[in-house]
Amino acid sequence: MFAYIIRRLLIAVPVLLGITIVNFFIMNLAPGSPIEMLLDPKTPLADIEMRKDQLGLNDQLWKQYLRWLDQLVHGNLGFSFTNHEPVTSLIAERIGPTLLLVGTALIVGVLIAIPLGVISATRQNSAVDYITTGASFLGISIPHFFLGLTCIYIFALELSILPTGGMTTLGGDGGVADKLKHVILPATVLAIGIVGKKVRYVRASLLETLGQDYLRTARAKGLSEFVVTNKHALRNALIPIITVIGLEIPVLLGGTVVIEQIFQWPGIGQLMIQSILARDYPTIMGLTFISAIAVLLANLLTDIVYSIADPRITYE
Repeated sequence: MFAYIIRRLLIAVPVLLGITIVNFFIMNLAPGSPIEMLLDPKTPLADIEMRKDQLGLNDQLWKQYLRWLDQLVHGNLGFSFTNHEPVTSLIAERIGPTLLLVGTALIVGVLIAIPLGVISATRQNSAVDYITTGASFLGISIPHFFLGLTCIYIFALELSILPTGGMTTLGGDGGVADKLKHVILPATVLAIGIVGKKVRYVRASLLETLGQDYLRTARAKGLSEFVVTNKHALRNALIPIITVIGLEIPVLLGGTVVIEQIFQWPGIGQLMIQSILARDYPTIMGLTFISAIAVLLANLLTDIVYSIADPRITYE
């Protein structure tokens, strides 16, 4: 297993390099320039050119990329064009709130989806199955931005039981209870989408497993249906479920861009939108680089969990 992990990490290096090359050149081909956002339109042309030279924007693209890559090799991601702070510091400030939001949504979504999927599969074609399946389709169909705005209107404006946004109460102590109160709405919106997708996967995977011969043998030996379903069937049905959960992490990172804007959550999704609007190339590159690492680590972690869920899977 250790050798497999090292091999995957080594393979990830050229993959990350290729991702940064594509992102850098596509980003620079997009219309607009950081100078347009930083300087007044009436700024003299000489001042504009001087500012471009200071930022290195007059250099050829391959020189700009190599300069960014050199900074990356030396352990930093450059400096933001807009506030002149290190990009690593900006990301470090924002990654904690995003991890809190994504982690909460993923844990809550999985803990709800797996039991609902099991109940739906074991009671196939019953009223419970139809209700669960219909609710899952509804959870997938509702866009995050619409559900988020609806939740704000109902729970924050009409009922006044939850805050409209932010991570802490202005002037409050910023403690754990305060943060948990603020994370409820955005995490719930993300979790609803997770539950909607995962319930169907759990149901389909478990239905396929429940028809296997070894489960009939287990029932013939006198094992209860609860033990047959949850100890034997569910564990073998987990492999495809683990796959879709692992693939959900990159999707969640993309979903936080919308959710963090709606709920004014101070995470990397909100930072990404601000950086795109300001044409802040170093920050955009840093965020896409961190996102690429998260995707690759999620895939590696998924493979590791495979071997834990099913001892027959080895990576020799």
